[in-house]
Amino acid sequence: MDITTILFYLIVGAIVGLLGKFLAPGDKDNIPLWLVLICGIGGMLLGDVIYRAFNGNGSEGLDWVQGIVTVLTAMVLVIIASMVTGRTRSRI
Repeated sequence: MDITTILFYLIVGAIVGLLGKFLAPGDKDNIPLWLVLICGIGGMLLGDVIYRAFNGNGSEGLDWVQGIVTVLTAMVLVIIASMVTGRTRSRI
C-alpha cells in the first residue's frame, strides 16, 4: 500500500462517513462527527483487507472492484454505528 492509496482512503473515507451520517435511517443520525469519520476511514481500510483476503489482485491504476468493496464496507460501518449509538431527538 503506497502513500497515494492511504491518502485516498483518508479522504474518501471521511466523505463516505459524512454521507453515511446523512443516510442514516430515521432520527438516529445524531451521532458524533468524530465517530462518523473514524467509521468511514476504518471501513475503507477494512474493505481493503476484505478485498485482498478474497485474492483481489490490486491491479495497477484504478481498480473499480476494490473501490466498490472499500466504499460499501465504509458505508455499512457508518450505518451500523449510527443505529447502535445514535440517539433519537426528543420532541418537546
